Amino acid sequence: MPRVRPIDHEDRLTLVDHLGELRTRIFIAISAFFAAFALCSWQNHLILEIVNDPLPSNLPEPITFGVTEPFTTTLTNSAYFAVLLALPVIIYQLYAFILPAFSPMERRVATPLILMAPVLFVLGVLFCYFVVLPPATDFLLSFNSDEFNTQVRARDYYSFVMLTMAAMGLGFQVPIAILAAVRLGITTPQKLRKNRRYAILAIAVLAAFLPTIDPITLLLEMLPMILLYEGSIVLASIFAPKDVPDAQIAPAEGS
Repeated sequence: MPRVRPIDHEDRLTLVDHLGELRTRIFIAISAFFAAFALCSWQNHLILEIVNDPLPSNLPEPITFGVTEPFTTTLTNSAYFAVLLALPVIIYQLYAFILPAFSPMERRVATPLILMAPVLFVLGVLFCYFVVLPPATDFLLSFNSDEFNTQVRARDYYSFVMLTMAAMGLGFQVPIAILAAVRLGITTPQKLRKNRRYAILAIAVLAAFLPTIDPITLLLEMLPMILLYEGSIVLASIFAPKDVPDAQIAPAEGS
């Protein structure tokens, strides 16, 4: 495997060189995933206990159907957690591959934002696990409980948990998009404040597309993204480009 060397914006590489670097970085990312997958497979009982914890205590353990489902469900959960553990390495390899295409000014903007991405993703996953999932599962599983013999199928429940956590982690990327747009001069804090109502509507639509069907989960998913949007406006006001006129970054009247 060729050694990956730092590449500057001024360097001129051939197509073969680019493909060689891409192959190496893909190999590193895949190796990180399989290393994490081996660890998660070894600790699969602990992972299943963690995923089962948000379930109401009055329900039995999730059920499986068929001979192979316990095995395939366990491996699927190990793979989900392996992606989560390997994500910082994967994001860094992607960042290192595309960064040389940025100009020095764009690189100064992109570097801290890319480094924030895995941190925000993990925060979103943790918020979903500790804040969103317990009341959501309790509400959904207790709805009309007198009319149903409610049981939880392991495959469906684990898929719901993992998709919700992944979607919440991606939703926590809102500050990166906003700060990047401001630093690159695409928008200003003033415009962000003025269009706050449209942003909240867009957040509501985004939350509705997440794997949720109940109002409790919808509100719990919207709240942190709205707070992140407001916090991003504050940070954007601090880190806005210095050459932007003051009139453009002043707070909008009535906001």
